[in-house]
Amino acid sequence: MNEISILAKIEQQLERFSPAEKKVALYVLDYAELVPNMTTKELAQAADTSEASVTRFCKAVGIGSFPGLKLALVRELTMADMNINDFSIIDKPNAPYELFMKVTYVNKAAIEATTTTLDKRELEKAAEAMMKAERVVFYGVGGSAAAAVDASYKFTKLGYMAATSPDFHTMLPLVAHLKEGDVFVAISTSGRTKDVLEIARFAKKQQATVIAITKLDPASPLYKEADIRLALPDVEQDHRIGSMASRMVQLNVIDALYLIMFHRVGSRVIERFHQTREEVVRLRR
Repeated sequence: MNEISILAKIEQQLERFSPAEKKVALYVLDYAELVPNMTTKELAQAADTSEASVTRFCKAVGIGSFPGLKLALVRELTMADMNINDFSIIDKPNAPYELFMKVTYVNKAAIEATTTTLDKRELEKAAEAMMKAERVVFYGVGGSAAAAVDASYKFTKLGYMAATSPDFHTMLPLVAHLKEGDVFVAISTSGRTKDVLEIARFAKKQQATVIAITKLDPASPLYKEADIRLALPDVEQDHRIGSMASRMVQLNVIDALYLIMFHRVGSRVIERFHQTREEVVRLRR
């Protein structure tokens, strides 16, 4: 049986909250879709209460922190009325444009939720590791493979010896050539994909820095073993029709890393960008 939803839990406990906490609860129930994009101060002002009351409310519902509440709401909203990724979708009447709007909403909400899970200090550490690396190897399987391919292409443009492969055995020699200072980026939403874990562990043996792009789950092997964790929101159930929102948040993090690194090394490679562009134009028909 599924756990009780956070909104249902709030509604059930409504009469148990203090007057100040109840103000927060009523606002969250009425405007759940707005809360994930608010700060503690903004929610306190909207609910006509204090920031301390918001914090107490979060603890009262068993979440512990406001970022945790926002993440719980995002997950619930994307998996409730706007759920597009479980098999029940075939039983619901939806016009093509309605499904397009739902996909757009879910992807947008998932990307915005990443601001509540990604630690800016870890992002800075990832950028510093990238600056020191000569080789950067990316690896993801299934839906995560798309992010690995995109990342490899982008970082090649920056002048890195960047590589990936969907084949486990091809990954082994790629990682064998990594050395201390190089970077291996493991991409796995669950953090439990065996192939990704095995390659990540091999990369650590080579003294490479392992960066994990994975959901915020301190219990997952990848999250625990990585040197740097770029944590993603958990916005999709494990058994689903396909990777959608989870793939979008991976790509969003890859784009951010690419832009960060271009900002740092762009002046050294801008001429190569122009040369590549000239060749692309020349080869057009």
